[in-house]
Amino acid sequence: MRKAIFLDRDGTINREVNYLYKVSDFEFISGAVDAIKIFHELGYIVIVITNQAGIARGYYSQEDVFSLHKYIDEQLEKMGTYIDAYYFCPHHPEGVISEYARICECRKPNIGMIKRAVSDFKEKGISICLKDSIIIGDKEIDIETGRKAQIGKCILVRSGHKVDEIKTAADKVYDNMFEFAVHMAKQNIL
Repeated sequence: MRKAIFLDRDGTINREVNYLYKVSDFEFISGAVDAIKIFHELGYIVIVITNQAGIARGYYSQEDVFSLHKYIDEQLEKMGTYIDAYYFCPHHPEGVISEYARICECRKPNIGMIKRAVSDFKEKGISICLKDSIIIGDKEIDIETGRKAQIGKCILVRSGHKVDEIKTAADKVYDNMFEFAVHMAKQNIL
């Protein structure tokens, strides 16, 4: 069984930009690339799960999201690391694009993206153990997703949206995912 780190994208890996889809607006949060390297060194599969309601709202297309993820991969490769897989939800119940305007199982806090990731990796012969896995995000919705999926650790970061540290259901709050990765490395959590 393998363990995974499920990462929210905007506000966790990259600077929060409303409805990000342009490469020109993409910027890694300081330390994010090094955090991804540390996660791999600690034996984790790194998986991005991100709500992309901008597709349902007609702001950009699925192809724009694929292009942005390809760009992220290219940048990470130059820096000596990678993301194992990306999953995104294009739906929103108030969307204007009819095929995406609906309630779905994949939109966080639902766990459809996590289920799909587990299934996809299983098809490749890799079993992911959710109780040994971690979810990291900048919103309470990410923590709620982790709890619903019975992920072992749910980490909230301050690098994106404003965080309510008193009301959070997170196991712990860190400034950013690099701070958490350094903590993991120091604790030698394997």
